[in-house]
Formats: sequence, C-alpha cells, structure tokens
Amino acid sequence: MRRAHHPEAGEITLTGVMAALSDPIRVGLVRLLAGGREYGWGELQVPVAKSTLSHHLRVLRDAGLTRTRQEGTRCFVVLRGQELQARFPGLLQAVLAAAAEEDIGHQVSVKDAARPA
Repeated sequence: MRRAHHPEAGEITLTGVMAALSDPIRVGLVRLLAGGREYGWGELQVPVAKSTLSHHLRVLRDAGLTRTRQEGTRCFVVLRGQELQARFPGLLQAVLAAAAEEDIGHQVSVKDAARPA
C-alpha cells in the first residue's frame, strides 16, 4: 500500500477545507473525530459503502483535516484539530457548532463493539 500524503500545516488552504466540509458525511466524520480520539476505519459506521467511506476519508486527509496512520492492514484516522486551530483560529469550532445546531452529519457514528459488523 502506498504511503498517504498529508499536507503540511502551511499548505492547508481555506478553500480546500471548506470544499472538504461540503458533504454531510464528511462533516459527520469531523464531528465524530473532534473528540480527539483516533478511530480505526472499521469502527466507523456510516450509511455509505466502504469504498465511498474511503473516498470521504481521502478527501478529508487531502484537505489537511485529518491524519491517517496505517498499522499492518488496518488504517486509523484522527482529526488535526490543533493544526487547524493554529492555521484558521476558530474555524473548526464554528463549523462544529453550526453542524450541531443544524444536526449535520448525525448519521455518522461508531460501531457498537458488542454487535457484529
């Protein structure tokens, strides 16, 4: 598997971030990841196919919103919250507040560990 590209903090653009946040699934992923925890891709429950989830995660990574880490055959994702705050102060908080108020991305969650996938 090829190594994922993560833009440096200075390479993250406002238009790239805003474009990445133009989809409710991606907003939901950011809302979930805003808690600061790293999640395995297999833990994420979304109402789309695995290939579509992979696409959404790639868009977030390419825009600089997330960092992906591979461990063997598993991939993990975490929000680059501190870097985004440093680059665009207050933007992430404003997006998260508006998304919560409008209930955008509510369909994204973490799979119940007790329930089979």
